[in-house]
Amino acid sequence: MTDTLKIEELTSQDLRDLAERAGRELEEASAPEILRWATRTFGPRFCVTSSMEDAVVAHLASRALPGVDVVFLDTGYHFPETIGTRDAVEAVMDVNLITLTPRQTVAEQDAEYGPRLHDRDPDLCCRLRKVKPLEEGLTSYTAWATGLRRDESPTRANTPVVGWDQKRQKVKVSPIARWTQDDVDSYVAEHGVLSNPLLMDGYASVGCAPCTRRVLEGEDARAGRWAGRGKTECGLHG
Repeated sequence: MTDTLKIEELTSQDLRDLAERAGRELEEASAPEILRWATRTFGPRFCVTSSMEDAVVAHLASRALPGVDVVFLDTGYHFPETIGTRDAVEAVMDVNLITLTPRQTVAEQDAEYGPRLHDRDPDLCCRLRKVKPLEEGLTSYTAWATGLRRDESPTRANTPVVGWDQKRQKVKVSPIARWTQDDVDSYVAEHGVLSNPLLMDGYASVGCAPCTRRVLEGEDARAGRWAGRGKTECGLHG
């Protein structure tokens, strides 16, 4: 039932059942084992998404499926360090880097909605520059992988290693969901994995420049995102 030649024949319910079963069976599996399952099951209909905060999941996936598609959302608001990390990943890793962009440039969005939409309506800005481009970019895939971890924030505490993305009707794989920040740091150090330089400059989570600040001592890793705005997620994961 999980042969890549048959994946296209599965209904949404079949895929949901597959995801939920895999989530239970792979809960204690290692990240490489989870990714080997995903690449074996979905083949070219599987991709990795990366914010280029670090390239841990891209590195793991490239070992399971050399040449794997790695999808990056260029919102037009990224820090230069983030774009530099993306370019470095493309240059040194065995991946096929795909950059998605919104339908409108920042200037075109400003002309239609007014400048600094991210300050006035961050949910709409995220929807236009992240959520919609990703939905369109994932059309040809049946499953996608993320770098979500349960320890990042309370909103991510129940992230399954394999689950069902109801919004996009796709299988969602989070191979490092059970990892801690120490696990990430150890993997980066052991394998020399590329990381965004901002992580060494007080940023625990890196998003768009206008909506990201350094975290304070004792704050969770997501506290620097949309600080003071009552917003904790961009909409990609919920």
